[in-house]
Amino acid sequence: MLWTVVVILLILWLLGLFTATGGALIHVLLVIALVVIIFQLIKGRR
Repeated sequence: MLWTVVVILLILWLLGLFTATGGALIHVLLVIALVVIIFQLIKGRR
C-alpha cells in the first residue's frame, strides 16, 4: 500500500516538474512519503 502511494506521488511530482501544476503540495507529500519509507526500512531491520 505504501509503495503504491509513493509511486503515485513520484509520478505526480515528475508531471508537476514539467507542467508546473500542483504547487508545493505534491513536494510536501513526496517528502512525507520518503520519510515514512525510511522510517519503515530502519524499523524493519531491527
